[in-house]
Amino acid sequence: MPESWLPPEGVRRTSNVIKVSVGMFKGGDFRCPAADALKARGYRPVQAVRRRQEQLEHFAFGPFMTVCDARGRDGDEAAGGLRTAKPPHDGLRQWTVHALATYAAAFPEDPDLALSEVDSPWRYSHVVTGADPRGAEEYQLTVWGRCLQSRDGTVRELRLPVNRLGRKPPPDGFVAAAALVLAEGVPGPLPERVRIVEFALLDGKVRPLFDGTRTEAIAHYRAHGRAALAALLDSQEYRAGALCADCPYASVCPVLRRSPGLLGIDEPGRRRRWWSVTNGRNYRVCPARDHMRRLHLPAADEVEHAAAVDRGRALHAYLAERHGGGSPRPCTARVPEQWVPEGFELPEAERALGAELLRSHAAVCPMRLARAAADVRNEPRIVRHDTAAEVVVVAKPDLLYRDGGAWVWRETKTAARDRSLGRPLLEQYPQLALAVLLLARGDLGGAPDRGRIEFEVLRPGGADLEIIDPFVPAVRAMAEQVVRGLVHCWLRDEEYPARPGAACARCETARWCSNRPAFQVAR
Repeated sequence: MPESWLPPEGVRRTSNVIKVSVGMFKGGDFRCPAADALKARGYRPVQAVRRRQEQLEHFAFGPFMTVCDARGRDGDEAAGGLRTAKPPHDGLRQWTVHALATYAAAFPEDPDLALSEVDSPWRYSHVVTGADPRGAEEYQLTVWGRCLQSRDGTVRELRLPVNRLGRKPPPDGFVAAAALVLAEGVPGPLPERVRIVEFALLDGKVRPLFDGTRTEAIAHYRAHGRAALAALLDSQEYRAGALCADCPYASVCPVLRRSPGLLGIDEPGRRRRWWSVTNGRNYRVCPARDHMRRLHLPAADEVEHAAAVDRGRALHAYLAERHGGGSPRPCTARVPEQWVPEGFELPEAERALGAELLRSHAAVCPMRLARAAADVRNEPRIVRHDTAAEVVVVAKPDLLYRDGGAWVWRETKTAARDRSLGRPLLEQYPQLALAVLLLARGDLGGAPDRGRIEFEVLRPGGADLEIIDPFVPAVRAMAEQVVRGLVHCWLRDEEYPARPGAACARCETARWCSNRPAFQVAR
C-alpha cells in the first residue's frame, strides 16, 4: 500500500473491517476509484447530508432482482406483479417484464443440474492475524447477482445480469474476486466446482466467465485478484462525473468543483441530481425518454446506430485522434482513404461523405492556433456542482484548446446538406448556452475575459465557423434563459410522464414505453 494514501478532509473511519463489493473491480466510467476505496475502508463523511429520496425506483436492475428473490422464496410469481420498495416507472416496468421472460428462457429448469437459488449471497471473510498496512482487522468480499447452488452443495453458480454483453468480458480481477467468493464464501458447505456466467437481459445471450474446481478458483484469484484488490483499496483517483449525484463523499471531494448558481435555479430539488444538456434536450421532447435513458435501458440499434449517427461519431473519433497525437498539427485536406477509426462500420456512401466533410475541416482546424500538447484537451469531461440547485452538471465539449492564454470551447457538427441554420444557435444547440455560462463565470480558468466559443459546421460545400462571445450581455442573457428553461421543470419532476407525439417514431427507448402503441393506433 502506498504510504501516502490519505483520506480527504471531512471524513472519519467507522469500521476496521474492509468490505469490498466485487462490482468495484469492474471500474469504468460508472465508478469512482477513490470513492470505492473510501467506502471499502469504512470511511464516512463527518457531516452527513440527508435529503428526501426519489419517489420512483432508480436502480434499473432493482425490480428484476426483487422479483427473482421473491420467486426463490415463494415459488413462481406473475411477472406483472412487480412488488418493489419504490414503484418503477412505466418504462422500467416494461423492461423488467421483458428481462424476466428472457432470463426464464435463457435458464430453463434442468432436473439434472438441480440448481436452486440460495437464501443469502455468499461472503468471503479473511481475519487479519498480524499488523495490517491498512489498519484492517478483517477483509470481506461479497458478490451481487443470482446465486445458485446444487442440491448437494457441490456446485455453485453466479449469474451476472447485464443489459447487453459488452464487446470485451469483465476484467480478470473482477472474475477472480468473484471466483474466490464462490469458492471460499459462506454460508453453506464449500463447493467442489464454481461457475460464473454473464447473461444479457435484452436477448438472453450467455457468456461463460469461469468454470473450474474450487482449487482452480483460488489459484485464479491469486494470479489475478490480489493485485487488483490492492489497486482498488489504495486508489486515490477521484473521477468526477454523473455518479457524484449519489456519492456520499461529494461534499468533501477534492476534485468536484462548486459552481453555485450556474443553472440559475434558486431552490434545490428533493435530492442531489445530475444533468447534462443531452438529458435536457431529451426531457424537453419527452420526460419518459430522458428517464429511461438515465436508467440505461437498452436503446434501439436502428436509432442509436443509424448510418448518419455513426458517421458523426466516427468523424469525431477521427478528429480526436488527429488533434490529440502529441504536438498540435493542423489537419490537411489529404484524408486517408481508410479514415474510419477502428470499431466503426459505415456504408460506402457515409464513408465518402465523411471524407468530404473532413476535407472541409482543414480550413478551420483549431490546431492552427494551439502551441503545445498541454494546450489541447480532446473531449474533456467538465463537472460542476451547482450547490444552489443541488445539481451536478456534466459537460463534454468536443475540444478545448488554449489560444493566447484563454480557453476556446470548440463544438463540431456535421450536416449532409448545405443549408443555413433556422433558430438562434443557443436555442438549437443548448450545449453552446452552457458553454457561455461556464466561460463567462471563468470556471475553466485561463484568461477569463478572452475565452470564446467556436461552433464548426462541416457541410459538403465547405465549413462554417461561428464565433460566440460569452461576455456580451445579450448573449449571456439568452444562454441563461435557454439553460434555465431546460432545467426548471425537470428538477422538480418525480413521475417523468410520456409525451406521445411525432418524436415517438424515432425514439430509441420507445420499445419500453406503453404509450407508444396508443399513439400509433391514434395515427
